Amino acid sequence: PRTVLIGQPLGMYAPNFFPEGTGKGYASSRYLKLLEPHRERFTVFSGMSHRYAAGHFAEVGLFTGVSPEFIREKDIKNGISLDQEIDAHLENQTRFPSLILGGGDVAWNRRGVRIPAESRATQVFRKLFIAGTPAEEARELQRVRDGQSILDDVGEQIQGLNRRVSQTDRLRLEEFLASLREAEHALQQDELWSTTPKPRVDVAEPTSEFTGAQLIERSRQWYNIVHLALQTDSTRVISLWLGTQDRPEINGVNLGHHDASHHGQDPAKLEQLALIEEAEITTLGEFIEKMKQTTDGDHCLLDQTAILYSSNLGNSSSHDNNNLPILLAGGSFKHQGHLAFDTRQNTLLSNLVVRVLHHMRIEAERFGASTGVISEI
Repeated sequence: PRTVLIGQPLGMYAPNFFPEGTGKGYASSRYLKLLEPHRERFTVFSGMSHRYAAGHFAEVGLFTGVSPEFIREKDIKNGISLDQEIDAHLENQTRFPSLILGGGDVAWNRRGVRIPAESRATQVFRKLFIAGTPAEEARELQRVRDGQSILDDVGEQIQGLNRRVSQTDRLRLEEFLASLREAEHALQQDELWSTTPKPRVDVAEPTSEFTGAQLIERSRQWYNIVHLALQTDSTRVISLWLGTQDRPEINGVNLGHHDASHHGQDPAKLEQLALIEEAEITTLGEFIEKMKQTTDGDHCLLDQTAILYSSNLGNSSSHDNNNLPILLAGGSFKHQGHLAFDTRQNTLLSNLVVRVLHHMRIEAERFGASTGVISEI
C-alpha cells in the first residue's frame, strides 16, 4: 500500500466543492463534475476539521492533527505528521522512506520539528532517476561513510559526558542521542541504496522549473513525479503541497489566486476563483486517471494508493479552518460518495487519518487528537 497527501493552501470554495445529498447518490457540485469518471473511487467528506482557531498558521497542523491547544498563532507545539508516522513503520523498505514535495510547513517529525520540503522538481527528478558518474557515486558513498564516522565520535563523547551532568541535562542529552541514532540509521540506509542502481524511466528529464504563475503546469509536473516515484517503488509515502499566491496563467483569470480567494462574496471574484479551482481539480483528475491506468501486480496503482486531498482552510476569505474540503481517492476503502458530518460540531479529521493508517496496514488506535476511527469507509 501507498499514501499521497496533497495540501492546498487556499482551500476550495465550499458551494462549488461539496455535493448536494449524501451517500453514493449525491448530486455532483460544479467541481466534482470534473471528477465524474472516478465517482466510484473517491469519497468526499463534509463537516470535518481539526477544530483549530481561524488563521493561516493552522497549515502546520493539517497532517499532524494535534489538539487545538497546541496549534495557536505564535505558540505551536506540533507532533508527528502522517507521512512521517507511515515512514517510521515502513522501516526503509524503499530508497526514499518518504518524499516531501512542493513547499509548505506540513511535514513534522516525532519531536515536533518541521522537515523542509523539496521545492525544485528538477532536483527531485534527478535524485530519483538520474545516475551519477562513477566519480560522483564514489564521492557520495564517501560522504555517507564520513558522516557515520563523525556520528560515532560524537556519540562516544556524549555518552562520556552523560555520566557527569545533572538529571535535566541528561534528559536533553538523551534526546540528542536519539536524534543521533536516527541519523546513523538513515546513513546506513543511504549506504545500502547508494550501491543499488536507480530505476530507469522512459520519461524526459525536466529541464526547467515552473513559476507560481504557471500553477497548473507546475502541479502537473509534480503529479507526474509523484506517479513515477510510486510506480518505481522509490517510495511509498509522499506529501505534496500545491498552490500559488500569484495570478495563474489560466484562460479568463486576471486576479491573483490569493486576491480571488479573499472574495468577500464578490460575484466577480468568486467566478475568478472558480476558474482557478476548476483547473486545480481537473489536474487532480488527470493524476487519478494516470494512477488508474498504471498496473501494479493484479491491481491498478490507484487501488493500492490512498490519495488524501485537503486544505487547512474551509473558507479562505475569512481564514476559517472549519468544514475543510476533503477528498479521499483510491486505496483499500469502501468509498461512500459523500459522507456528511455536522458542519458546526465538526468530526475530527484525525479520525480519518487513523483509517488511512489502517490502509497502510498500520494497526493504530489513534493519531493526533483523534477520538476514534472513520469506520464508514
